[in-house]
Amino acid sequence: MNFSLDPLNQSSADSSTLSAPFCLLEIGYSKIFNTCLLEVSIILFLTILIICGNLVVIFVFHCAPLLSQHSTSAFIQTMAYADLLVGVSCLFPSLSLLHLLKGLDPKLTCQVFGYMVSVLKSVSMASLACVSVDRYIAITRPLTYASLVTPCRVRCCVVLIWLYSALVFLPSFMEWGKPGYHGDVVRWCAVEWRTNPFFTAFIVALVYAPAAIIICFTYANIFKICRQHTREINERHARPVHDSSENSTSTYSDKRYAMVLFRITSVFYILWLPYILYFLLESGQIYRHPAASFFTTWLAISNSFCNCLIYSLSNSAFRKGLKRLCSFCFTFCIKKMETSSASSCYKIVREWKVTLPCENLCAG
Repeated sequence: MNFSLDPLNQSSADSSTLSAPFCLLEIGYSKIFNTCLLEVSIILFLTILIICGNLVVIFVFHCAPLLSQHSTSAFIQTMAYADLLVGVSCLFPSLSLLHLLKGLDPKLTCQVFGYMVSVLKSVSMASLACVSVDRYIAITRPLTYASLVTPCRVRCCVVLIWLYSALVFLPSFMEWGKPGYHGDVVRWCAVEWRTNPFFTAFIVALVYAPAAIIICFTYANIFKICRQHTREINERHARPVHDSSENSTSTYSDKRYAMVLFRITSVFYILWLPYILYFLLESGQIYRHPAASFFTTWLAISNSFCNCLIYSLSNSAFRKGLKRLCSFCFTFCIKKMETSSASSCYKIVREWKVTLPCENLCAG
């Protein structure tokens, strides 16, 4: 069954509907607030999660020196900054639904917002591909890894990721077509701005397909090598070898770190697959539905929060850095309270039943 947004376009011609907000889901409209409550709630909730989660990731990387030992930390931080900017840019649809962007040109606003989110998600995708390549080199060429993956080359790679992503989606300003559905809560983005099958194929060929092929190839080989190393170590345990414990620890560390990054990559493509499929179906004029465009889009955008969640749950160095950050913030709060009121500081510490190294500061 082929659904269309044309009825929405027809209804926009009616003067009685021009004052009402554009609700893509066609449910949850509130006459009291004159807005689409369901869409505003979903977008604001995800925006807050994405911004807060990635700010924590960025601060933790600055608090945990162990996380900077891997060259992949540069790509993980690049993803965190890109995801943070996705969260900030997602304030646009929220403000639009709350009628705070009435003075802006809808066409230019939609193009800028769609371009920004598309570029930022392309940066995340390319960073994941670079992470997989980095781990592949580390496991297949451990002796020459340090000479192949230098800090200078990593920085150049990060710059190239941003430049490449910015150039790929630039034709969206040249009337090539729509790069995605990120702005479809605005009437012009959903009704007037249409996808082009050739531009969609262009994006898939230059962004989605290369990243997916690189990731599948590298991780398939990484786990194949890890399995082989595990088999060799088990055989060595049967006959005592002096350096078996060292090799075992190194292999286990590589495999564990690869598993963390594999989880991040898997969740990324699980959340983005519905969006990519709908993008292809709608561009080919096979299937079109406003609710499908909304849910697939914001499911994909929710990945910007999932990255930091997976990393925090899977990486022990990250958890230590998070504890260090929390301890620093808690100590800072106690010192602030100590300067304002020593008695209230004592009271809060007693209520929380926490013994802090800075507790003696309250005694002054």
